[in-house]
Amino acid sequence: MTERVEQFTTRWGMLVAMLGMAVGTGNIWRFPRVVATNGGGSFLVAWVVFLLIWSVPLILVEFAMGKATRSGNISGFARMMGKQYAWMGAWVAFVTTVILFYYIVVAGWTIRYSLYAATGRLADADTAAVWAGFSYTWEAVIFQVIALGIGVFVVARGVRGIEAATRLLIPSLAVLVLILAIRAVTLPGAVDGLNFMFTPSWSGPTGLSSSKVWLEALTQNAWDTGAGWGMIMVYAIYMKKREDTALNAFALGFANNSVSLLAGIMVLCTVFSLMPDAAMQIVGAGNEGLTFIWVPQLFATMPGGRVFMVLFFVALFFAAVTSVISMVELAVRNMQDLGVTRSRALVVTTAAAITFGIPSALDQGVFGNQDFVWGVALMVSGLFFALAVLKYGVTQFRESFINTAHSDIRIGAWWDWVIRLVVVQALVLIVWWFWQVRTEDPWGAFGWANMATQWAVALAFFFAINGWLGRTTRVTQDLGTEAEG
Repeated sequence: MTERVEQFTTRWGMLVAMLGMAVGTGNIWRFPRVVATNGGGSFLVAWVVFLLIWSVPLILVEFAMGKATRSGNISGFARMMGKQYAWMGAWVAFVTTVILFYYIVVAGWTIRYSLYAATGRLADADTAAVWAGFSYTWEAVIFQVIALGIGVFVVARGVRGIEAATRLLIPSLAVLVLILAIRAVTLPGAVDGLNFMFTPSWSGPTGLSSSKVWLEALTQNAWDTGAGWGMIMVYAIYMKKREDTALNAFALGFANNSVSLLAGIMVLCTVFSLMPDAAMQIVGAGNEGLTFIWVPQLFATMPGGRVFMVLFFVALFFAAVTSVISMVELAVRNMQDLGVTRSRALVVTTAAAITFGIPSALDQGVFGNQDFVWGVALMVSGLFFALAVLKYGVTQFRESFINTAHSDIRIGAWWDWVIRLVVVQALVLIVWWFWQVRTEDPWGAFGWANMATQWAVALAFFFAINGWLGRTTRVTQDLGTEAEG
């Protein structure tokens, strides 16, 4: 059975939707912290390398699979690899959906702090006390529901609704981040932040000779570009026939990382200018500490700081909500492929996100555990995408689905080897993360046994229902053909 799917109206509309999916809070709050704690310029060198040998290759895979199969993750993997591999697509869809459950908590925080900043609540306040009084309370649950409601409202209007929302939000986000970055570099002493960020070292624990710097750079690429999450594949369903897969993949990867660079400049120049003696303490305070405790203090010392504080938190909100939209769409699309109507899929997604998100909204231990377990699980999702290409045939995949008649640029045989390298990178990352937590309580929030058990339960369930998935999931287009556009 086939059905005609909606499409993005223009390439620009598709790209801003894709960028809305890729750009999230990790670009704005995690990237500056990871850059600062991993050598600044040294990290950036490794980060650019992995953009080219992890992110862009996987973005190409997702673009191609979504456009070729016109299906979500479960059905797409079944079509590409065979019905016996539907469980792989189910894993990809499940991991990103579980991330939605706690990511809406973060999105709720950004809404609340945008209001705090706009009303002056953070001016001359004990920001640590404000954060302690709000985070992990029922008030946070209320804002979690509001954030989810915005995402569901947009997705309920279909692809055109997603396109319209991201056409407004993403250019606005880019302008806000650019304004903040320009203001940061004009502060006295900002050059120290620039020097730190863009000057690589070749030796030492944060130099290019350090394996940790490279592994952190690979991890950041896996988390902040959306490559291997399955969301690009879902959005690619709605691409027009003549859209070029390769050009769009490179544009998305570099545009996403440009936002990260601007965010790094914005945060690090501000920190090194206003509080140079505490710079490393601030950037090492963790995502929540840096964003909700230290950033308000930094802006409070800056001329016109209240205005720039509002811009910062609004930008963070825009980044968060566009990611929520794409995660909701992923969950809904996969349920549609299993025969559920779109309206019912939205109801199920909303109910599940609220129900399973509340524990993360109320308990920091639960939030940290879920972020750790399923954040690392994304490495497995990336591995599965690379394995799908290997199963289909690397060269055949490239020539059939990437280098199409409508391609503006052609991808050479180098990509065949890079996809094989992605498999190695994913395996190394998974092992490294288990090694990283070897000294933790195995059953604690960040324990290897805790993580392995949650993964095992999910995988066992998908193995058990794989036959049903293969029989039930449907496709909206024959493999190897493209929707008329």
